[in-house]
Amino acid sequence: MLLAACANPVVQTMRHVVDLNKNTNSRNFNPDFRYLRVVSGDVVVFFALGNMDADSHGPVEVWYSAGREVLRLQNGHVVGTTGLFTEWRNVSMPVLPPWSALAKENQPYRWTRIRDVMPGYRYGIRDDLVLRPIPTPERSSLSGPEPNKLVWFEEEDVSKALPPARYAVDMSDGSVVYGELCLARDLCFSWQRVADLKGSK
Repeated sequence: MLLAACANPVVQTMRHVVDLNKNTNSRNFNPDFRYLRVVSGDVVVFFALGNMDADSHGPVEVWYSAGREVLRLQNGHVVGTTGLFTEWRNVSMPVLPPWSALAKENQPYRWTRIRDVMPGYRYGIRDDLVLRPIPTPERSSLSGPEPNKLVWFEEEDVSKALPPARYAVDMSDGSVVYGELCLARDLCFSWQRVADLKGSK
């Protein structure tokens, strides 16, 4: 990604992430920015929200790291990545029911995601997914909120090409505060909103 082509707010966002990532244990977050804590193995990286993209299925949050990685989230689902060893591009997904409705479903919710993957120029990969509420997991990278105060979901790939994803939702406002996902079998990470690391929204 060429930052020279980005708008000034994005450049300012990158500067704040650079300062923050000098100490991954820092809690001196700039209140003018929103942050994600992303964990992959022993690596902890903070992303800052650069902008919100309009989309017919709902706004897309565009997050930037100091290493110029880009993570795009839509209602908790990853709908794009750039700058990682595996990149998801042109992710297409339907409008999903609200998390509150999914939590009340008696049957798992089935849906299909279409994505392009780089490197390798793999286009139109179809993921048939099954989304269901699950009991609070015994292990996760969640830090701050009590896990049993959130409603948890698992999203399984029917083909088993990717490990299951998980989401933790605050039902007071329907927001996804924590997620786990594998972009490839050897590239998995979790993300969490920094406000929830502090134990407040």
